[in-house]
Amino acid sequence: MSGPQDLYPWLVADVGGSNARFGWVEGPGAPVARLRSYAVQDFPGLEEAVRRYLQDLAAELQAQGRGCPAPRHAAVAVATAVAGDEVVLTNSRWRFSRQALQAALQLQSLRVLNDFEALALSLPRLRADQVRAWGGPLPAAAGCLAVIGPGTGLGVAAVLQTGQGWQALPGEGGHATLAPADDFESALLTHVRGRHAHVSAERLLSGIGLPTLHEAVCAVLGSQAAPEPLTPELILERGLAGQDPLCARTLDSFCAMLGGFAGSVALTLGARGGVYVGGGIVPRLGEAFFQSRFRERFEAKGRFQSYLAGIPTVLITDTLAAMGGVSLAIEQSLPGAAVVKF
Repeated sequence: MSGPQDLYPWLVADVGGSNARFGWVEGPGAPVARLRSYAVQDFPGLEEAVRRYLQDLAAELQAQGRGCPAPRHAAVAVATAVAGDEVVLTNSRWRFSRQALQAALQLQSLRVLNDFEALALSLPRLRADQVRAWGGPLPAAAGCLAVIGPGTGLGVAAVLQTGQGWQALPGEGGHATLAPADDFESALLTHVRGRHAHVSAERLLSGIGLPTLHEAVCAVLGSQAAPEPLTPELILERGLAGQDPLCARTLDSFCAMLGGFAGSVALTLGARGGVYVGGGIVPRLGEAFFQSRFRERFEAKGRFQSYLAGIPTVLITDTLAAMGGVSLAIEQSLPGAAVVKF
């Protein structure tokens, strides 16, 4: 006679443009555990990365005198829009067939979802130690919650409270046109439009966008020499250390424009339950983010300033938070599964 235990173990993964993170759910009510991260550039594709994780997991369990059963169900969050069988990652060379991957790994089921759909699903269960709310405690999850996240790219999604539970609302809002809020930002966008016909939010407010934003800041402020091409890491390092005024101005513009974009997302979705900020860039800003113009610009929407003033903004400090949403995606598709802790 089969029971809930027969549905396990689960393999969960969160695949971005730079890193692929994997985790393991051993049984009913077990937390997402055995977390490991691998560089995307080190593998030709997702299947090879999965097999490496399973190999490393088997070695870890063997060292503890335990066997490693094959996963029965899996869910993978990917940094791209998901439609049809073929999945093509936006900011890496990886691509795969959902059916072929499920067959190759001999899974009973494979759920593939957008990475920010997964992060949105994690929001209602986030703990206080996984976040930092702007100016107050973590708000109770209710209504509509939105999440934006500058990482390699810029993700946007939401989750809506319904009578049947939390429903994720995935989207590609990071590719929406970025709007300026003052003359300096208008000049920045005018400069970038000289090279790109469409200036999306992701074009400037992301890891791939920071060098473009830095170059535009240098041009608009009249830097005499052509700006030294800098990686996002160097822009962050020099800007936060106060070593380079142009890098510091770049980070100031980044935070301000991200705040304006977040406010637009809140208005568009009616996300009165809160707007969460994920991704790998903002947590690295530390206290500078909370001293920036992010919140000021979030609320700076004219007649709707008071509407936005009542909406919490929350930084997700746990870079593995999306794993909880990935596991919830499996839980929602398997009625007999127990609630996963994360």
